Amino acid sequence: MDDLLRHFTVEARELVQQATDDLLALEREPAIAAHLDGAFRAVHTLKGSVGLFDFAPMGLALHAAEDLLGALKGAEARIDSDVIDILLECIGQAERWVGAIEQTGQLPPDAGEEGYRLARALRSQLDEGAAQAAPMIPEADVGWIDDLLAAGSDRADLKAHSVGLVAIRYTPRADCFFAGDDPLALLRSVPDLVAVRTTNREPWPPAAEIDPFSCNLRIEALSCAEFDAVKTVFRFVPDQVTIHEVAWRDTAGTHEVGSDGSPSRETSAVGAAASRMLRIDAARIDRLADLVGEMVVAKNSLAHLAALSGEGTDRKDLVQGIQASQAAIDRLVADMHRAVMDVRMMPMRDIFRRFPRAVRDTAGQLGKLIDFSMEGEDVEADKSVVEGLFEPLLHVLRNAVAHGAEPENIRLEAGKSTGTRIVLRARRDGDRIIVEVSDDGRGIDPASIRRAAQERGVAPGDRIERMSDAEAIELIFAPGFSTASEITDLSGRGVGMDAVRSAIERLGGQVGVQSLLGRGTTIRFSLPLTIVMTKVMAVRVGGETYGIPIDGVLETAFVAASRILPIQEGEAFVLRDRTLPLVRLVDLLGISRVSDPGRGAKVLIMSAGDERVGVAVDGFAERMDVLMRPMAGILAGMPGVMGTTLLGDGSVLMILDIPELIG
Repeated sequence: MDDLLRHFTVEARELVQQATDDLLALEREPAIAAHLDGAFRAVHTLKGSVGLFDFAPMGLALHAAEDLLGALKGAEARIDSDVIDILLECIGQAERWVGAIEQTGQLPPDAGEEGYRLARALRSQLDEGAAQAAPMIPEADVGWIDDLLAAGSDRADLKAHSVGLVAIRYTPRADCFFAGDDPLALLRSVPDLVAVRTTNREPWPPAAEIDPFSCNLRIEALSCAEFDAVKTVFRFVPDQVTIHEVAWRDTAGTHEVGSDGSPSRETSAVGAAASRMLRIDAARIDRLADLVGEMVVAKNSLAHLAALSGEGTDRKDLVQGIQASQAAIDRLVADMHRAVMDVRMMPMRDIFRRFPRAVRDTAGQLGKLIDFSMEGEDVEADKSVVEGLFEPLLHVLRNAVAHGAEPENIRLEAGKSTGTRIVLRARRDGDRIIVEVSDDGRGIDPASIRRAAQERGVAPGDRIERMSDAEAIELIFAPGFSTASEITDLSGRGVGMDAVRSAIERLGGQVGVQSLLGRGTTIRFSLPLTIVMTKVMAVRVGGETYGIPIDGVLETAFVAASRILPIQEGEAFVLRDRTLPLVRLVDLLGISRVSDPGRGAKVLIMSAGDERVGVAVDGFAERMDVLMRPMAGILAGMPGVMGTTLLGDGSVLMILDIPELIG
């Protein structure tokens, strides 16, 4: 993807989000002109950016959206839910088109049809006066084609192309000159013209009142060129042109008119990989530049010491110099790490602002009244954490609307407000970030959870009966669990909160739930601020050293051989009156044992889903902060391995995903 297109997609996403924010604000506060002005500016700018590329269907839809917003600004149309719905639909489609452009460099095959549909729907919201002022999509009448053919029926060049003509009716906008269009230049660009006729669109005013900057033309023409070649000429003004394929035979005196042309869908040599770009505060870049300058000074100091070592410098002075240089480099590396982490930090606002429209759409589908608010939008976390939260949060918010929100009459009977209050909030807690979705809806019924869990065989029936209410509620995270009685677009597909938990755990986080029947539910995510720098414990197994993230390690222990009990084909041990399963890392990795099990085992007590498990290793090594790199190339997706890091001696340390190895 070339740089111009890459910058377009980045800017387009920002403009789409800005338009969405302003439209939602306009729906809440229609009297605030700033919301309407902001939406108009965003759509106008996006339409202008689209005009730089051959994305005619997208430009067509945005042009109609701009006209509708202009009519709202001029009080020629009324702001209501239908208007906001169709504008948001257009903006949502524009967002999907931008995603397609990022992936393939072009619009999807159905973009032409969808662009025309949206344009018609948008213009249908204009009142009669505005509809007359704005150019409408031309109707597919064919009487003008008869006139053109009749006028040229005695021309030899027309008879020579009695099959395969293309008819064009081009009605430029009145303000086309201000948009940079030249209607006559476009006409001259049409290949193989065989007939042309120009008329005035509206009656001409008296000569003294003619506006030379307003276009009042209607251009009709016939061409014997290929249909796609003609269509390409008008790709930037698809809302102002109708193109038909015409099969005409002079001997029969009849002709057949094909369907009008949709915008062309040309292929590209553009790469399919989506761009990865991050907008950064200039002050953070300046800080990095300053640190690089200090690193250069430290490097030069070390080079000076190296030169002195060959000149017979006193050993004591040389050692002191090296130690001072090492201390300076240690400080700079720590500062550099913090600065790089700051560069990667993003405010939660960057994903939070995408949810109001999703909540509105879901509530509209289900006919529920929702009072949605957000808190902590300025809280920052690592880019990978922020972006990784979108899908899990979207699912939880949809659940809050679909399952948490009660009908208005039930809320009123319970003494609640008519609208279910849903709050999305983020806050900082030490070196972690807490993200919550809370609602004051119906809450989770532990009895319903138990029944559904038994029906679906999520866990043994006797175990389910022994569970406390809090433990029963945790079953919503079990794979395949659902309380939905039927499959819809929003629920009942057997893939739900288990996928949410898996996504959060991949980010190094945990998920919790609190709920009171009739009072509401809170889903809480606890995540690290960054997942680039990882704290690991190095362990020795079978003569090799591996890393295990400390986040998953609850404690370490030595278990005597006499306390290790055989259970069926496995082993277990008792720790503080609790029996835990024991697995040996050598067996999980499939390597030969070098230690004697009879001497006992050094054990990591770890979390594996909802359970605790002991993982036996040959020995413990140091704890360290490492810069973890994900597995790449043919090793990408290798089960049980989270990534690798390079140690100080040049060796590679593999960082294991113990829950995945056990599962």
